[in-house]
Amino acid sequence: WREENLPEGQPSLQQSTNQACMVEYILDENLLQSALDLRLERRFIFQQDNDPKHTTKISKELLQDNSVNVLEWPSQSPDLNLIEHLWRDLKMAVHRRFPSNLMELERCCKEEWAKLAKDRCAKLVASYSTRLEAVIAAKGASTKY
Repeated sequence: WREENLPEGQPSLQQSTNQACMVEYILDENLLQSALDLRLERRFIFQQDNDPKHTTKISKELLQDNSVNVLEWPSQSPDLNLIEHLWRDLKMAVHRRFPSNLMELERCCKEEWAKLAKDRCAKLVASYSTRLEAVIAAKGASTKY
């Protein structure tokens, strides 16, 4: 496929490769470094969705080579990853500020992330049992969450 012949919304091979490299960088520079900084050693379980860029051979090997325990997460599962709600909140807040370049975008992201209400996180965590029960009741189908 030439890039202009790709179906709408379908990433090009170059975009997919760049995304996979970015995921590898994030895992290496953030996940592993955070685990060291927090003195977690290997006492944590890493959760990620099954987005194709998260399940590349490179990403899987990096996690395996570093003995990272990964939570099994079925593809096409209802989104129970609470951070997704915070990402949406952040995206909306940054969008309202209309950053015009990369430096401004980074500054806006950091400022808006710091402004996210702490009770928002607590409410999301508190709702997790209800979310799980809803997914079980729906036999894995979509829920209101």
